[in-house]
Amino acid sequence: MISIDINKKLHGANGEMTLSIKLDLREKEFISLNGKSGSGKTTLLRILAGLESAQGKIVVDGEIWQDENLFLPPRKRRIGFVFQDYALFENMNVEQNLLFVNKDIKLANYLLGATELESLRKRGVGELSGGQKQRVSLCRALMNKPKILLMDEPLSALDHEIRAKLQNEILTLHKEFGTTTILVSHDPSEIYKLSQRVITLQNGQVARFATPTETLLKTSGSQKFSFDGELLEIKKIDVIYVAIIAIGQQLVEVVVDESEAKSFSVGQKVRVSTKAFSPNIAAI
Repeated sequence: MISIDINKKLHGANGEMTLSIKLDLREKEFISLNGKSGSGKTTLLRILAGLESAQGKIVVDGEIWQDENLFLPPRKRRIGFVFQDYALFENMNVEQNLLFVNKDIKLANYLLGATELESLRKRGVGELSGGQKQRVSLCRALMNKPKILLMDEPLSALDHEIRAKLQNEILTLHKEFGTTTILVSHDPSEIYKLSQRVITLQNGQVARFATPTETLLKTSGSQKFSFDGELLEIKKIDVIYVAIIAIGQQLVEVVVDESEAKSFSVGQKVRVSTKAFSPNIAAI
């Protein structure tokens, strides 16, 4: 069990706010952190890792990591951290990056094999692609067999195919190592695919702590699907109007009538849903 009860003053997207988190996480659980930029997601990861201080208490499997009298440094917390920018040692090759953390060559060999990096073990980090660097970063984070694996949007810069492949590898290694994994992500499909529960932060507070289905799926009644997106354009083609909407990394076209076309504006956030196979757009 991981018990978190912390407070920290922050300057968020809407000015000064208090990051106030009180949660109990189950051991070996895969948790995603969701919420708008500036809501406190990365700060919470850094507090768990001991990279930032906060008031309050963190207890992991009965061991106090911090309270009013104690603050364990990062090296004593058995934390693995995967950063968005990889944070690898550029002057070392792949294998050296792993062994710098832990000299366990058997574990390094296993991780390199599991992530298809075996043939690149002597390759300099600067010669790797973004996806390969992220694999090395993941392997390095697991070299100490951490109790908690923290990942701060590790796949956001990768293309869809590489991202999907690394998601599978992350999930496999999470299960094999039995870590408690906490992932910051803005990608609904990634959150749904990987997570058992989702923490939604809003202005430093826990707005919701629920399953991916409860958090992400917004269908109701006879709706068959529902997605939020941004209206990019409304164009007239012959006698019909077509709305171009960005949903994630995809563009969709939805036919709207003249009154709907006049009621929306470019840049507006909208929700696309369907009932009885008829698409519908609504402002949100």
